[in-house]
Amino acid sequence: MNPESHGRARRLIDAWHVEGISISEQAWLDSHLAECPACQAQARASERALQTLRQNTMRINPALVSTTQARVRLRTRELRENQARLRALWISCGLSWLLGALTAPLLWQALGWVGRSFELSPAVRITVFGVCWIFPATVVGAFVAWRYSRFPDVENHRGAWER
Repeated sequence: MNPESHGRARRLIDAWHVEGISISEQAWLDSHLAECPACQAQARASERALQTLRQNTMRINPALVSTTQARVRLRTRELRENQARLRALWISCGLSWLLGALTAPLLWQALGWVGRSFELSPAVRITVFGVCWIFPATVVGAFVAWRYSRFPDVENHRGAWER
């Protein structure tokens, strides 16, 4: 037998114990284990180690268990709230891009009219167009950055966890 088949067998033995393997892989592993005493010993050693781990019990402080459960529930709630906030943010970003694309021609025409009326140079009109088109997104981005720098989610709840 080649070393590659032994390596494959060892990977499949580990995978079988952790996540399971496909029927075809199980058939290959069974045939390999029937022919290879070294891999049989490896499979038996893995099984014994897992049985030993399953037989060990630990006593855990009930207060630690309840505190951990409370923290997990709190974190789950935070993640749901963050997911809802992110969904709303993505929707608003999409609407912003859509409205920006739809209103850009109107803004361009309005700035053309203002530029002709006040005899502004094309460079000024292009600059004003860019500023007007980017300004709302810049203001919202700055607000979001300021909000998260002042109230990061992890910092809000760290004090509650340590009490």
